[in-house]
Amino acid sequence: MKKGNKYGTHRVIEPKGVLPQPANRIDNNMDEIYDNEILINVKTLNIDSASFTQIEEQAGGDEKKIAEIMLDIVAKQGKHRNPVTGSGGMLLGVVEKIGDALVGKTDLKVGDKIATLVSLSLTPLRIDKIKDIRKDIDQVDIDGKAILFESGIYAKIPEDMPENLALSALDVAGAPAQTAKLVKPGDTVLIIGAGGKSGMLCCYEAKKRAGVTGKVIGLCHSEKSTKRLQELGFCDYVFSADATQPVPVLEKIEELTNGQMCDVTINNVNITDTEMTSILCTKDTGVVYFFSMATSFTKAALGAEGVGSDVTMIVGNGYTRGHAEITLQLLRESEKLRKVFTELYA
Repeated sequence: MKKGNKYGTHRVIEPKGVLPQPANRIDNNMDEIYDNEILINVKTLNIDSASFTQIEEQAGGDEKKIAEIMLDIVAKQGKHRNPVTGSGGMLLGVVEKIGDALVGKTDLKVGDKIATLVSLSLTPLRIDKIKDIRKDIDQVDIDGKAILFESGIYAKIPEDMPENLALSALDVAGAPAQTAKLVKPGDTVLIIGAGGKSGMLCCYEAKKRAGVTGKVIGLCHSEKSTKRLQELGFCDYVFSADATQPVPVLEKIEELTNGQMCDVTINNVNITDTEMTSILCTKDTGVVYFFSMATSFTKAALGAEGVGSDVTMIVGNGYTRGHAEITLQLLRESEKLRKVFTELYA
């Protein structure tokens, strides 16, 4: 086997010298793997929410066109990096082959079911056939192959829950795990996009961390997700609003916090133009965590400057140590959370 680079630069075709994620094109030839790669037989792609929303809108909701767009992305780039959002997603598959240099250095073995916890935007991917598109949960079943680099992280699919349930939670594992690090007892926390996959997990974790002296506020978009979150009971207050309209949301948060605003705001939405809502609802000494891949750094940075806000803004790193274990544990802890995730995603 040929020797590979830890970070996968040996797969970069152009431009040379960059890492696989920003590369315009990478090598997705699966006939031969490098000595530090893991070959995966792919079953399901869990497309990033912002990416899938954009693709679905571009396709006008037509599944055949969604499939054509996805196949075109992979054909041109050798990976699934949405050219509009820049984001990818993750995958579920079975380990087919392990490079010689990794034998004895990994806990994986051929036949293990795993979810990759690195983005599809850097993962060499070959799609042979698109079998099923589940638009309601951003998942696409395929026949295909993928490569996990030596530096790539993954989670073995647990035996105590269905594959699609675990995959749905692991797709957004960074959000609740980062919430656990950011929220302190007594904090007032705003979750934007609270009724979605990452939002519900963050609400549960935020309430656990903020405790009885804290307050968790959930902002949802639709009446359906608002009602669902209210029934879950993870938030002290839930309301529906358009997060792209900062002033009405600001006025509501001023009312709910007696003008004190929020210590922590977590943005989980999959649409653009919600940066200023996040910033304005957060006090000067507070933290805004942008988990959303639809976030514009320019809009957030210049917007905060424009309104004289001294909030600390954190880019939504999808990885933090132990994030997979933390997130799967939430589904084990909360029967309510597991039930709604099972109904929606499994």
